[in-house]
Amino acid sequence: MSGTTQTHEQGFHAARVIQLAVTAALGGFLFGFDTAVINGAVTPMQEDFGMGAGVTGFVVSSALLGCMVGAYFAGRLSDKIGRVRVMVIASALFTLSAVGSTFAFGPVDMIVWRVIGGLGVGAASVIAPAYIAEISPAHIRGRLGSLQQMAIVTGIFVALLSDYAIAAAAGGAENELWFGLAAWRWMFFTEVVPAVVYGALALSIPESPRFLVHQGRDKEAREVLSSVLTEGVDERISEIRRTIIRDRATSLRDLVKPTGGLLPIVWIGIALSVFQQFVGINVIFYYSSTLWQAVGFTEDDALQQTVITSVTNIVVTVVAILLIDRIGRRRLLTIGSAGMFVALGTMTIVFSQAPLVANDAGELEPVLSDTGGIVALVAANLFVVFFGMSWGPAVWVLLGEMFNNKIRGTALGIAAAAQWLANFAISSSFPSMAEIGLWFAYGFYTIAALASLFFVLRFVPETRDKELEDME
Repeated sequence: MSGTTQTHEQGFHAARVIQLAVTAALGGFLFGFDTAVINGAVTPMQEDFGMGAGVTGFVVSSALLGCMVGAYFAGRLSDKIGRVRVMVIASALFTLSAVGSTFAFGPVDMIVWRVIGGLGVGAASVIAPAYIAEISPAHIRGRLGSLQQMAIVTGIFVALLSDYAIAAAAGGAENELWFGLAAWRWMFFTEVVPAVVYGALALSIPESPRFLVHQGRDKEAREVLSSVLTEGVDERISEIRRTIIRDRATSLRDLVKPTGGLLPIVWIGIALSVFQQFVGINVIFYYSSTLWQAVGFTEDDALQQTVITSVTNIVVTVVAILLIDRIGRRRLLTIGSAGMFVALGTMTIVFSQAPLVANDAGELEPVLSDTGGIVALVAANLFVVFFGMSWGPAVWVLLGEMFNNKIRGTALGIAAAAQWLANFAISSSFPSMAEIGLWFAYGFYTIAALASLFFVLRFVPETRDKELEDME
């Protein structure tokens, strides 16, 4: 196999490992694309469907309810039918959602299609990090696991870029583009292409060796590991067999201590997921174009700023990939928490000082001065920088590797479900919080960032260089 890399830790076939990890991470691309594509459609969809702020917030965030359910069941389902089959199911859900959203009649069926897409996103959010962790050599697992976040932010970027291009081609997201359909509807339809590609590529990769051993298919597991590792295959098979309970499927009971209550490591996974969302990162990607228009930017300028922010996110994810196996997961998280606290605090102060001016509808909106607008833009992008280099990739890496083999699928599903529930709470509450004042919303996220710093320092374990079979 070309591209073989020998290290003192363990030899591996670099080309093969990267191929498998990138294919699995395509689920992350659709994860990012599906959740961000609605950004450019929010305002024209709200006008077409005649929705108020509360209904609009629920339509935008309804996909997250599907994400929560998809994440919860995907972990357990993948333990029964395999990681690859769940990837294919997720691909089908993405495709169905894209087509349905394109032709939605109103808020009710749009919510249905968004929830269906959310089921796919939730499944992909669990399967990709689990599969990548299970086929990766320990000493490069962090970098390969970070491909999940790279795929997510790339999906966000492509979604926002396509939103901008479609709106520009139509002269506005509310205008008709092709075949009598408004531009904002075509924004949803673009997801069909990556959804189908993801399903096709998922069928081209082998099943996880840990799932195969769990099913008693040791010969197939050995073939998969032999395509990845250049040495120590039999030892890895033995280690996997030692750590897997084969007489019954994993259940929620395995996550509970003998004395009652969830295992501490499960609580840590849940808390990591909640903090990742409570800092408000997805407000930037779901509502940024609406947000910047609300403080004086044109639709075109707002969409451009959103695209720039997503590019920033991609760049800093590369930084995370370079650092995560060198300085460790905990140090990345602490740096990120401190930086997010400063950036969010700055945005809170800027918006608290902005005068309120009545818009055309008679609603009061903050208007930033030239200086305030620049400071807010810089702070927003710095927030994305610190999140993208830390909490974005590191949480997914940790969730994929911090649980032992016995509980990984189920525990990861629970933690990811908690993440989507937290995402739903933050995303659906933002319009209402913004009505109180943007300073109020960003003040809440600032407090969450500070709390996340103390949480990491006190509770989060370091998993760098540890084999999955050695996780407690």
